[in-house]
Order: sequence, then structure tokens, then C-alpha cells
Amino acid sequence: MKNAPRQSLLAADEPPPVRIVNAAGPSRFLLIGDHAGNVVPRGLASLGLGEAELNRHIGWDIGIATLGEGLAARMDAVFVAQVYSRLVIDCNRSAAQADSIAEVSDGTAIPGNQALSYTDRATRFAEIQEPYQAAIGAELARRDEQGDEGGGRTILVALHSFTPSMRGYDRPWHIGILHDQGDTRFAQAMLGQLRAEPELVVGDNEPYRMDQIDYTIPRHAYPAGRPYAEIEIRQDLLATPEGCARWVDILARILPAAAATCTD
Repeated sequence: MKNAPRQSLLAADEPPPVRIVNAAGPSRFLLIGDHAGNVVPRGLASLGLGEAELNRHIGWDIGIATLGEGLAARMDAVFVAQVYSRLVIDCNRSAAQADSIAEVSDGTAIPGNQALSYTDRATRFAEIQEPYQAAIGAELARRDEQGDEGGGRTILVALHSFTPSMRGYDRPWHIGILHDQGDTRFAQAMLGQLRAEPELVVGDNEPYRMDQIDYTIPRHAYPAGRPYAEIEIRQDLLATPEGCARWVDILARILPAAAATCTD
């Protein structure tokens, strides 16, 4: 007896999992947002959560869609944004990691993620995570094939945001730069540039360490020795359009300055 065909997760009228902003942007920076959206496919019935929960930090990286769009416009850069909620599938996790589809997030049980079958999990990876990762890979391959055209090698910049407090601990950092293996020169240069800003509290692998938990940067940057940085900004600083605009101003100045100190 043949296996039944896998039922599609995304209906034809639902948004594709990847949104590419400013697709023709010539900047050497490729901006990515693993958790930029908080859409839930209709068939998952909001995962059993209310809108307020999906709008919390457990549902997405607050402010990153606006920040990425602003940076793409200011720097004439490409921004590859993931549309669906991290609670549907965390695109910064591999299929081998249990928390890639979280059953509980920051103390909140996720009813729609309980006791999923192998097919349920595989469908979310196939229809959301894999197309997103493929879009990043395709853009990098296109750039590599064309060469730097005088603009320098592509620098991969992952944009994330973090909640101001976690488990009763207030996080003091305004921004953190995450890095681990591969070519870390650009990440270190970012730290140097940001630490020169007297009003900023800057975290080095804070509030998180980049390690085996992360998936996107290790997949696309490490094997090719590609320069990269994973940026984390505190969510209260991105909670308003004015806050996002301020960080667009800061990063549009800091990113090129850091790149200028690195040699390919």
C-alpha cells in the first residue's frame, strides 16, 4: 500500500515563506531575518494561541521587519525575510534540534505544537524553512558567480532582537554581536565600532552565545569562510517607528565602517 501524499501546509492564497526586499540592491551586505514575521498558516488555527501571544517575543523578533526594510532602503541592500512565526518553525534551528518546533516557549505552552507526527514536522520544514534557507543560498551563489564587481565580498548580516528581560533578569545590553567559527573579523570589527559609541552598552556574544544552536549563519557563512555578524538589538529599542529609525541610522553608519577595517 502506498503512503498517502503529504497534505500541503500553506494554502495557495497564503503568503510564501520568503519575502525579498529590494531584490536588486547592489550593497555587499546581505541582510537576513530568520524571525522577521509572525504569520501562522490558517490550517494551524493560530497554534491555539491568541493574537497577543503571537505578537510577543515568543512569536517573532519584534521590530526586525521594520529595521530590515529600513536598512535595505538606506543602504540599497537586499533583505531576505522569513514570513512565518518562529513558533510554526524556527528557521534558525536544524531539523535535529528539538526546539525547532517549540512545545513551550518562555513558559507559554503552544497547543498546536504538542505531540506532532514526523509528517507534521517534516511538512513545516519542507514548506517554510527549506525555501527560506534556499533563498539565502541562491542569493549568495548568484553573488559569488558574478564576483564582487569592485564592491567587496558579500557580508552576511543576520538581524535579530531580544526581550529586555528573561526569567527575572533585566538585560543591560542595547545591542549584541554574536559570532563563533569561520571568519570572525567582521564581527570583531562591529564590536570595535559599536564600543566607540559612548551611549551604547554592547554585548560580545550576549545575550546569547553563537554555538551549535544557531543554524543559518553556520550553514551559509562558515563553510565558505564568508564574513558575517549576527546582530541582536533589545526589543524595547525597536518598539516604535522612531526607535527603528534610530537603529537604521546607527547601523547604516556602523556596518560600512566595520567593513572598511576588514580585508578580503
